[in-house]
Amino acid sequence: MKLYRDEAIVLRTHDLGEADRIITFFSRRHGKMRGVAKGVRRTKSRFGARLEPFSMVDLQLYEGRTLDVVTEAATLNPYGRSIGRDYDAYTCACVIAEVADKLAAIEEEPDQAHYLLLHGAIHALATGAHRPALVVDSYILRAMALHGWGLSLYECAVCGRGDGLAAFAIQSGGMVCASCAPRGSAHPGAATVELLGALVSGDWETADAAPIHARREAAALVGAYLQWHVERRVRSLRLVETA
Repeated sequence: MKLYRDEAIVLRTHDLGEADRIITFFSRRHGKMRGVAKGVRRTKSRFGARLEPFSMVDLQLYEGRTLDVVTEAATLNPYGRSIGRDYDAYTCACVIAEVADKLAAIEEEPDQAHYLLLHGAIHALATGAHRPALVVDSYILRAMALHGWGLSLYECAVCGRGDGLAAFAIQSGGMVCASCAPRGSAHPGAATVELLGALVSGDWETADAAPIHARREAAALVGAYLQWHVERRVRSLRLVETA
C-alpha cells in the first residue's frame, strides 16, 4: 500500500453510495484507471469540483485492494468548463471519452501515446481549434491505429495494390481495389478519401476546407469502421452533428 501521483484526463464519473464517486480517468503513466473519490458529493468537499469529466488533473492516489482511493486532486486545465458551454463540443467530448474507455480494455496498462492523443483532442475541443466532429473523427482514426486497426487509404487493404482503388470495405480495413471489393462495400467520393487521409495525418488545413458532403460521408465511414472493429456500439456517436 502506497501513495502515488499521476497526471490524468477525467473520462466519466459514477455515483457510489451517498457521498462518494467512482472516477474513470486516463493517466499519463498508468493508462485507464478507476478510483474512488470519497465524500466528493458533499457540499464541503475539498476537491469534488475538480473531478468533473474532461478536466485535466494532477491526482494523488492511495493504493487499495480493489480500487485506488483519490486523496488529492489539483486542476491543471479545466477543459470541462469550456467544453460544457458548447453543445457540439460537449457531445463530441462524450464520444472521445467513450471511445477511449472502450479501446483501453485493460486497466492500468501504460499507454502514453494514447494519453497524449486524448489530451490533444480534448484541448482542441476546449479551444475551438477545429470543427468538433472533425476532431472526433481524427481522434478515432488515430486511436484505432495505435491499437492495431490503422486505416488503409492509399493501397488496397487486401492485396496491397496502389492503383484502381474503387471501394471502402469496413471489414477489410479501408480502401480496396475492384477485384477485392466485397458485396456491400461503400464507394466514397474523392473528397471523402482526401478528408480521411487528412484526418489521419493531421493535415488540418485540408480537413477544415473539406465540403460538408465529404464530412458527412467520412463521419459515417469512421463510425461504422470503429464499431465494426471494437464489436460494440458507441452510443454517444448518434448525438454528434457533422454539419
